[in-house]
Amino acid sequence: MPAHFDMIIRGGTCVLPWGEIAADVGVRHGRIAAIGPASDSTAPSIVSAVGLHVLPGLIDPHVHLRDPGNAAIETIPTGTKAAVLGGLVAVFDMPNTTPAIIDQASLATKQAYAEQIAWCDMGLYVGATKTNIAELASLETQRGVCAIKVFAGSSTSSMMVEDDANLERVMRAGRRRIAYHSEDEYRLQARKTLFKSGDPYASHAAWRDVECAFLGTRRLMALARETSRLAHILHVSTAEELEYLKDFRDIATCEMLVNHLTQWAPDVYDSLKGFGVMNPPIRDKRHHDAAWAAIADGTVDCIGSDHAPHLKADKEKPWPDCPAGLTGVQTLVPVMLDHVNAGRLSLSRMVDLMCAGPARVYNVLGKGRLAAGYDADFTLVDMKAKRTITNDWIVSPCGWTPFHGKDVAGWPMATIIRGQVVMQDDEVLGTPSGRLVNFA
Repeated sequence: MPAHFDMIIRGGTCVLPWGEIAADVGVRHGRIAAIGPASDSTAPSIVSAVGLHVLPGLIDPHVHLRDPGNAAIETIPTGTKAAVLGGLVAVFDMPNTTPAIIDQASLATKQAYAEQIAWCDMGLYVGATKTNIAELASLETQRGVCAIKVFAGSSTSSMMVEDDANLERVMRAGRRRIAYHSEDEYRLQARKTLFKSGDPYASHAAWRDVECAFLGTRRLMALARETSRLAHILHVSTAEELEYLKDFRDIATCEMLVNHLTQWAPDVYDSLKGFGVMNPPIRDKRHHDAAWAAIADGTVDCIGSDHAPHLKADKEKPWPDCPAGLTGVQTLVPVMLDHVNAGRLSLSRMVDLMCAGPARVYNVLGKGRLAAGYDADFTLVDMKAKRTITNDWIVSPCGWTPFHGKDVAGWPMATIIRGQVVMQDDEVLGTPSGRLVNFA
C-alpha cells in the first residue's frame, strides 16, 4: 500500500549534512516523516521543487523587530513577513524595545501576542540589567527564550552591564549560554570626545576602533573562563577577535554578520553615508578578508543580519547624529546565496551557518536539519535565479535596505514552516501562524 503524507516536496535537491541528494520529502503532522519516500506515495499537498534546492528552514538568530516600540519603523507582523519573504522560518528577537524585555511581566506580554501576529517562528532574548540579575536564572528558562542578552557596551537606558563586577554576577546567575554585544564602554566614552557632529561617516569605525571591540571580548573571555559560563559573542567584526577566540572554543561560540562579509570601509561610508553606520562598525578590507577566512576554517558558528531598522530621515542625519543600525532580515538569504554562487562558501556551509549553527548555539529543539522527526521547515531556493534587490521590495515600514541596487544570483522561492507554505514565488500566503521556538 502506498505511503500517505500530508505534504510531499517533489523533485528537489536536498541539502543534507553529508551532501546534496535528489530526493522527495514526505511531511506528516508538521514534521518530516521521510526523506526519499517511494515514488507512488501520495499527499493532498504536492510542492514542486524541480530545479530548486531544498534547504532545512533557515534561521536569523539576531533581529531587532522594535516591538513594542515605533510601528513606523518595524513591528512583529512586518518584520516576520519580511523574514518569510526572504526565506527564513524563524528569527530570534532582541530585547531592547520600548519597554524593554527584562522581567517576567514584559516577557509574558510579548510571549502572548507574538504567537498571534508573527508570520514565522520566533525566539525571544531577555535583556540583562544591573537590577534584574537575581531573576535571570528563571527568565532564561521561560518558554521561547533563546538566551540572555548582555549589552557590555553601546546601549541605552538601564540595559547595559559594562563593569566586570556586574558582568561576573550575570555569568554566575543561571547556566545557559549568554549572548554578548562586546564593545568596551569605557573606551567608547573616552574616545567620544575626539569627534564632533558633522565629521565624515567613516569616523564611526575610527571611534569604535578595533581595540574597542577586542578589549571587550578579552574581558568577557577572562570572566567566562573564571566562571565557566558559556558565551556567544555576537557580530564579531575584527581579525584580532577571530584569531583570539580560537583559544576559547570550549566556552565560546561566535556570530558573523552578513554586512561584515559583504561590505567594507571606506567604500561603504563613501557610497551609503549614514545607511552604512552600524555597531560594531563595518571595517576595512583586512577585517573583511579575515571574516571570510574564519568562515572557511570553522571559527564562525552562525550568521545573522542584526536587522535594526530606523527611519530613513534619521539615517540621513549627519554623523554621529544618525542612529546606528541597518535593515537586513529580508535580504540575508539572497545576499548569502550570492556569496555561494560567487564561490566564497559552499551551500552546505551556508546551511550549517544559518540553520544547524543557530540550533547548536542556542540548543533549539526540532529545527536545524533535514531529518525524520524534525519540524517540517524548508527554504526552497533557486540557485540560478538572478534578481536585483531594491528598496521597493522591502516590507519593513522604514522602506530601505543598504543593499539597494545590488544584483544577486540565487533567490528564495518558497518558505515552508511546520508543513505550511507561508511564502511562494515572492507572495506571502495564508495568515500569521508563527510559534515560539522550543529550546532545551
